[in-house]
Amino acid sequence: MKLKSKCLFSSGFKSQFLSQFPPFLIRGLPVIIGLGLIGWLAFFWNLGKTGLVDETEPLFAEAARQMLVTGDWITPYFNEVPRFDKPPLIYWLMAIAYRVVGVNEWGVRLPSAIAAFFLTVFCFYILHFYVKNIKTNPQNYPQNYPQKIEFHPLPWIGAALIAFNPETIAWARIGVSDLLLNACMGSALFAFFRGYAEPKINKSNYSISNYSISPWYFAFYIFLALAVLTKGPIGCVLPLLIIGAFTVYLGNIQKVLREIKPVLGSLVFGVLVLPWYILVTAKHGMTYLNTFFGYHNFQRFTQVVNHHSAPWYFYFIVVLVGFAPWSVYLPFAIYKTNFWRRTYWQNRPRIEHLPLFSLFWFGCVFLFFTISVTKLPSYILPLMPAAALLVSWLWGEILKHNQTSNVDNKITKLPRLFNLAFSLNFAFVTAISLLIFFSYLWIGKDPDMPKFREELHASGFLELSALIWIIAAIFILFFWWKRKPDKILMVNLIGFIAFLIFAVTPANEIFDFHRQQPLRHLAETVKKERIFQEELVMIGFQKPSLVFYTQNPVEYLQYPRDAVNYFRSPNLQKTQPNSLLILATPEEILETGLQTSQYQKLDEAGIYELIRVSKASLLNSQRN
Repeated sequence: MKLKSKCLFSSGFKSQFLSQFPPFLIRGLPVIIGLGLIGWLAFFWNLGKTGLVDETEPLFAEAARQMLVTGDWITPYFNEVPRFDKPPLIYWLMAIAYRVVGVNEWGVRLPSAIAAFFLTVFCFYILHFYVKNIKTNPQNYPQNYPQKIEFHPLPWIGAALIAFNPETIAWARIGVSDLLLNACMGSALFAFFRGYAEPKINKSNYSISNYSISPWYFAFYIFLALAVLTKGPIGCVLPLLIIGAFTVYLGNIQKVLREIKPVLGSLVFGVLVLPWYILVTAKHGMTYLNTFFGYHNFQRFTQVVNHHSAPWYFYFIVVLVGFAPWSVYLPFAIYKTNFWRRTYWQNRPRIEHLPLFSLFWFGCVFLFFTISVTKLPSYILPLMPAAALLVSWLWGEILKHNQTSNVDNKITKLPRLFNLAFSLNFAFVTAISLLIFFSYLWIGKDPDMPKFREELHASGFLELSALIWIIAAIFILFFWWKRKPDKILMVNLIGFIAFLIFAVTPANEIFDFHRQQPLRHLAETVKKERIFQEELVMIGFQKPSLVFYTQNPVEYLQYPRDAVNYFRSPNLQKTQPNSLLILATPEEILETGLQTSQYQKLDEAGIYELIRVSKASLLNSQRN
């Protein structure tokens, strides 16, 4: 009786406790926890533990800091020079983050991490919407498939794939504009498809005069504007190219144009985008127009900029490595869309067009940047959400097939396709293990961190990484033999997460210790030792992190002979105080003609020395 009364009490208490919460909150709690765990592990864990990475990240970090210092939210500045490379949205968000968490690495990287998490959640939502509507047709999913949409595997696979891949994680943990652009463009395309798949206008739609537009199309224009405020015209060119190619292929472009209300959308877009562009152009005129639109947009597409050239097949390699280990499934996902069956797709309901839309998204971005003359790995970051959609959709088909039939000896075309995919998955993961194990033989020496190669090898992280992936390969082979594809999916995911936690993160700390920590240490010494208005000169390869960490301008001179010419300048000799600070390697200091008796060594770290030298000594060294 006591046991029974306790059970009754506990069940009654439980039902009474749960009744205090709305049903949607109870259903959504596992989703919130699950997505929160994915986001924390992929984007926020150890986000600010390592220093800024030269040379690009500190440029953004310092420009955002200068906005707070100067109060000028129109023109970004770095080292007292206008920085016209990118529009202001990333700087605005970093400056806001500085207000919240302080001027530090967390503040620099927080906008990228939040943008990546937002994109992951949006991907989950779109696949949730897709599954919810596709399941209304009993032919699409078997009866024994998960009935609760929240626990359907497809949205969770999509969220995991969009978060756990090298390309996304690398740029989500760096304070630059690439991930924010990816999030804005990706969200714009997600919003478009959400409106496209449910085109009926309802009472909740926004209405301006005689125009009515779906809230999702309205959101599409907002995200499009944010993308242009993040990186310029490419933020709207690529999404419009993708949507245009997709609708032309389906033959419904005129109908879609009537739905999205381009006139109203252009008005919304213009209200958000034009004010800043007008203000910065009014302030800087043709200097801004030529630098931003001419050099950083048109010239990058038509010419090689900053020696960033690569062969035509460059992005095949970037996708293979950047979307590993899921990239081996991309060819099969593309084939499975049957994109060549145009009539078939024209006769399908719009909600079922998601795989085809993902393919156009992936293909347009890939082709656009393959044609572009300047090539960088970050350029194709905007195709990663499409790759995640394609591969997660393929895995949905694999799991659905696994549910509909027991192990069958009959060989059909579909299982052959899946078997080939699993075999390539096994071969690819095995190759990753071998390449990492023998990577010590081909990792070159970096003059900025001469001891890094040896310490990385001694740490055992290369062997540990190889072990993680070879164990994953063995389990993939085992579950392939047992015909349990769901386990193969989990092995890939667990292997990647283990690799991230136990190998990549600690190896990155070693990298930071050797390459960036010496500069941070010397920057602290500069802040302690610097005399008021004393100039800091760095000789050698430009390290922008010095400006951010010293919070003062730095004169960068690439060669010792440039330094000698600078030291001779009358303007330098006339300024006060009578000394300056020089940061360089001992060899570079010697090449300027300075002897050890002519300067005071304040500190040294890594390959660098920080010295103070009188301007009179500089003149004497030049005469010698």
